[in-house]
Amino acid sequence: MQQERDLNVVIATDCGSTTTKAILIEKVDGTYRQTFRGEAPTTVEAPFEDVTRGVLNAIQEVEELSGRKILEGERIITPAEGNRGVDIYISTSSAGGGLQMMVTGVVKSMTGESAQRCALGAGAIVMDVLASNDGRLPHEKIERIRQLRPDMVLQSGGTDGGTVSHVVELAEFIAAADPKPRFGTGFKLPVIYAGNKNAIDDIQRILGEKTALTITENIRPTLEKENLMPARHKIHDLFLEHVMAQAPGYRKLISWCGADIMPTPGAVGLIMQTIARKQGINVVGVDIGGATTDVFSVFDEVFNRTVSANLGMSYSISNVLAEAGLENIARWIPFDIDEGDLRNRIKNKMIRPTTIPQLLDELKLEQAIAREALRLAFIQHKQLAVGLKGIAKERTLSDVFSQERDGSLINMMELDLLVGSGGVLSHAPRRQQSMQMMIDAFQPEGVTRLAVDSIFMMPHLGVLSTVNETAATEVFEKDCMIYLGTCVAPRGKGKKGSQVLSFEMEFQNGRREHGTMDVGDLRHFPLGLNETAKLRANPAKGWDLGYGSGKPVEAVIHGGVVGIVLDTRGRPIQFAADRPAQIADTVRWNKATDQFPI
Repeated sequence: MQQERDLNVVIATDCGSTTTKAILIEKVDGTYRQTFRGEAPTTVEAPFEDVTRGVLNAIQEVEELSGRKILEGERIITPAEGNRGVDIYISTSSAGGGLQMMVTGVVKSMTGESAQRCALGAGAIVMDVLASNDGRLPHEKIERIRQLRPDMVLQSGGTDGGTVSHVVELAEFIAAADPKPRFGTGFKLPVIYAGNKNAIDDIQRILGEKTALTITENIRPTLEKENLMPARHKIHDLFLEHVMAQAPGYRKLISWCGADIMPTPGAVGLIMQTIARKQGINVVGVDIGGATTDVFSVFDEVFNRTVSANLGMSYSISNVLAEAGLENIARWIPFDIDEGDLRNRIKNKMIRPTTIPQLLDELKLEQAIAREALRLAFIQHKQLAVGLKGIAKERTLSDVFSQERDGSLINMMELDLLVGSGGVLSHAPRRQQSMQMMIDAFQPEGVTRLAVDSIFMMPHLGVLSTVNETAATEVFEKDCMIYLGTCVAPRGKGKKGSQVLSFEMEFQNGRREHGTMDVGDLRHFPLGLNETAKLRANPAKGWDLGYGSGKPVEAVIHGGVVGIVLDTRGRPIQFAADRPAQIADTVRWNKATDQFPI
């Protein structure tokens, strides 16, 4: 690992598609803290067409708030001297729609899926997966490549030494389509070849002249092995050289930065991997936006990321309704609502994406939809975060897991920390609402800590971790994470009203709580930040808290701004069949965790 740079003052920006966010990080009494923040509209599109305008405006706001002189005209003062300047400027970006890629593979569920995992992990949005066996005719594939105009293509396929004909055929489709990149009309489209090494000569002959071709190691050299890192590094390099360099104003921005600009989701993934590695834990994170929902996971240091490009809380809200169905949304709504009224309210949000709920009922409705958007995005993530398909027995990525029914690497019993970010989670009026939305959507099992990102600074910290890991992790722990508390939930199903577990909790101040819980119950106990309690729980037969059916559990559980939630609603959560009973249950659950004012 490279040596950490000695830094005292850092300014970091994240250029989003609508807003550019700047944060100031300073060393205070020997510890790194996030001290001031500012934001301004992103200026990558007309009339400005220069991303640096928004960056300067956001930094100017930090200057005014902090009293520190950071800018001299359009120059960032470095290094810092007293109350002037900063030691380094770093940035991430998803402006202009982020990094949009197309990937190809011979078999869709094998090399196609590996290529998808590779691109997503590098911070890209995967627009489509082309495969020899995807059922599309040659002219349809060519038309699709032309239509999408990706920023970059990742071509994989074939194990080393295997057949080359399918890989060559896919290269011919790319050559025939001759797609032009979104930015920089005079430039060739970057193509990364990471497939069967025996086909390299043919690939160079077909694509060498027409595209900006880069060749790297095979991402699936054998059926048993996945080798994603070399191709991920190439994606990052080409993102800087081709995509970012052609976007308006980015050349200037790159020249200001003291470290490589990273795609925003790639930076978020990096800080999650850093935290998981340093603390030795398994982490799931989610960022729910207006148009997309990103889910990240690190299980036993295996990193996965997915983008649900059609699940969001404003632009894509109608799609959440279409995919989840009216019944699934309605089960979370604690009052009776006419079907037509519900549809109209959802459509209103889609055509007025920047509005926020004004009435309590509107807030309850929005949070009900958020639960379904998160639930569906997590299902998609679990489907992609799997062991290697196409091999007989050896599953090199998942030997450590007890295989779940869907073969996913995501084992909720093994999850230590669940982190939420995005407006609906980070800015919920009460933290109890954020915690309950995550519990309802992700349905953690066993003992799991929950947290939210206070102001979505994970991208800034991800890129900071590449130059100073200590600074990134200290700010993550002290200023980024707001720990909500711990959820304790046994896995199982049972008859409503039958007993699930008996429990006893001993708090640090000597207070004790004990009782029993039945199917369908939810209970909340306040326990402050930096406080712990000893839990002893005895699940009934058929219920599992991590040690097997009916096996007792003793654990030290952590508090937070919300506290402890004991959840015996079953996994998956069991709902009443009729609507009045559903409403009664939802109202009871909301009261149990003090979701809303009465």
